[in-house]
Amino acid sequence: MLPAPTPDSLQGPPWLAGLNPAQRDAVTTTEGPVLILAGAGTGKTKALTARLAHILFNRLAWPSQVLAVTFTNKAAREMRHRTELLLGSMAEGLPWLGTFHALSAKMLRRHAGLVGLNPQFTILDTDDQLRLLKQVVTEAGLDEKRWPAKQLASLIDRWKNRGLLPEQVPPGESFAFADGAKGGGAALYARYQEQLVQLNAADFGDLLLHMLTIFARHPDVLADYRERFRYVMVDEYQDTNQAQYQWLKALVGDRRNIACVGDDDQSIYSWRGAEVANILRFEADFPGAKLIRLEENYRSTPHILAAANHLIAHNNGRLGKSLFTQHSTGEKVAVTGVWDGPEEARSVGDEAERLGREGVSLNDMAILVRAQFQTRLFEDRFIAIGLPYRIVGGFRFYERAEIRDALAYLRLVQSPDDALAFERIVNVPKRGLGDKAMGTLHAAARRLNLPLSRAAAHVAEGDDLTPAARRALRGFLTDVARWRDAADTLNHAELAELVLEESGYVAMWQADKSTEADGRLDNLKELVRAMGDYPSLTAFLEHVSLVMDNEAAADGEKITIMTLHAAKGLEFDHVFLPGWEEGVFPSQRALDEGGTAALEEERRLAYVGITRARVRAHVLHAANRQVYGQWTAALPSRFVAELGEAHVDERSTLSGGPSLWRAALAGGDPFADMQRGTGRGPGWDRARSGQTGSGWQAAKQGFSQSGRDFGPRSAAPPREARVSAISLAPMPGFKRGARVFHAKFGEGTVVHVDGNKLEIDFPAAGRKRVLDSFVSLKN
Repeated sequence: MLPAPTPDSLQGPPWLAGLNPAQRDAVTTTEGPVLILAGAGTGKTKALTARLAHILFNRLAWPSQVLAVTFTNKAAREMRHRTELLLGSMAEGLPWLGTFHALSAKMLRRHAGLVGLNPQFTILDTDDQLRLLKQVVTEAGLDEKRWPAKQLASLIDRWKNRGLLPEQVPPGESFAFADGAKGGGAALYARYQEQLVQLNAADFGDLLLHMLTIFARHPDVLADYRERFRYVMVDEYQDTNQAQYQWLKALVGDRRNIACVGDDDQSIYSWRGAEVANILRFEADFPGAKLIRLEENYRSTPHILAAANHLIAHNNGRLGKSLFTQHSTGEKVAVTGVWDGPEEARSVGDEAERLGREGVSLNDMAILVRAQFQTRLFEDRFIAIGLPYRIVGGFRFYERAEIRDALAYLRLVQSPDDALAFERIVNVPKRGLGDKAMGTLHAAARRLNLPLSRAAAHVAEGDDLTPAARRALRGFLTDVARWRDAADTLNHAELAELVLEESGYVAMWQADKSTEADGRLDNLKELVRAMGDYPSLTAFLEHVSLVMDNEAAADGEKITIMTLHAAKGLEFDHVFLPGWEEGVFPSQRALDEGGTAALEEERRLAYVGITRARVRAHVLHAANRQVYGQWTAALPSRFVAELGEAHVDERSTLSGGPSLWRAALAGGDPFADMQRGTGRGPGWDRARSGQTGSGWQAAKQGFSQSGRDFGPRSAAPPREARVSAISLAPMPGFKRGARVFHAKFGEGTVVHVDGNKLEIDFPAAGRKRVLDSFVSLKN
């Protein structure tokens, strides 16, 4: 029996000081199920910590009787630290405060014998898991190249995230892997689980899955935990997967004292198994639950919050809330339409430098991209102007593994004696030339005193390797020689396409079913596109070397570049949001799926991006994206039009045409309007239905250049469903030095011609980039 709280303990406790009414309600409502909808920047961590302190100080439970679940160790440490600051020694202990996996591992070590393990079981890392799965695949007589262990690992992880044992896997899903094998993927999953038990090991998915199994088969164990935990508290509830949901629901006993904190508008991890439905059905799972909304934002300006509210209101799958702030001032969200990707990077760089001159630290600026391939243009631009930057949550563009592999292929084509490049890619994709074969090649190189690739030619004709390895090595050397010959007739971008296609490197990533595979393919496409900006392969590789060598000082201010997913939970004064175009954001995959779920998650991601900004959000969209040397028109993202006109400061560097996103709002085809000067079309209706330009669609789905397919392509949509691509053919007479007239800027001189794009020096307005159809030649 807990001692009754003293009167002094109930009189104005310090943790209630400074809380707004909704936060106070979340803290003091301790009994029964509670869902705390905590919007971005509304002080949810403060409220959650205060709630824990309130329970402990008032002796509603001992520290060992509170189950407090977070998603990261960092969040757990912060909650523990804050609670100890409030309560001192009273908060010591808290043995059940931690992540889902940490707490499940603690439980499992107590009950390991119930699932055939002993308490000293090993938790496998990813590498060990893959090695074991390769053994399982080989044991089943399957070709590991056709049925990669990495793909099976991804499947098993998804099944475990859903709480599925091998016998519970639906047959249709089971035969998505190893469809010719008896039992399919589920049988391999079962064999994998048997092997884990023999090794006295578990993977991360097992930590929850084993406890779910124990709860289901041993009611006494579950009853003990239900009796133990008087209060259950969960942070970031919107990010829970099905297994975590089942685990939590099982542990909530008859007291029903569960408090979940989350934001349905920030559920952005479905690709990791998270299900927004878990938070949306909370009131159905726990009838009579109290719903508390934390809506007062302490981070952003009124315009940022209003724009975010307008945007997220277009989602149907939400419980609903509206952020507000006590601040009365602040700039509108800046929406800037630019000509193309390079101008987008220049615009952001210029604005960052301007803000720096005004005293804003680079540390308070961030560029949040939808896909990693977008970072390349910003990295190149910042290096060119000397603007320090950091990549968070990933590698710099040219440091990524797939880019290093592709560059190694190109280096070897250019320089036969590049031993480091040879060694990196001789067995990527796998050709049966593993460590043993490489040892033989190195020994031959030392013996013959030749570079590795030249020594390989001798080994390929001898008998030091197995017949299969010799054939693979000869085939690889023949390919490299053919590509070297092709370099005399193809430009370097075409050569890169040929090498990556014929080497099987692209096919390797297309066959990979992991969540990062699509991003790696996008990065390879961006690499090929980037090469077109340089006159030769030598010049491009030299540029890459300079970029890789240009390491900013460890100390000092840097602008941050990261993906929108990685930015969740962070905040910056100025946030730049580039690439808000149909097919980029929302992504082409979300548009191709055709349903509302994927599109609504993309919109939640946009909401997360905007609400990272404290002072100003800068949204950018480009009228064109260069895809392997061809310019394709792009529609502004539908999300731009959903921000709310009253809270947006619209800008455009495009000359001679209407606002792209305002034309989209009106239902017109902005790019056709730009070319004709007048006219309306079904542009916005087309965008809302998920149809985008055939050029961008082809780019997102596979390479297409010089008659070769670099990956799968779908048929182009019918003519009426296409965005009008701007022709590259310049009108006759427009050349450097030509005198022209523009209705708005007057007379000027053409200084650069790029297809139908003209850069013109206007004495009265400076240099502008315009379409040739908006100017006329002067006699």
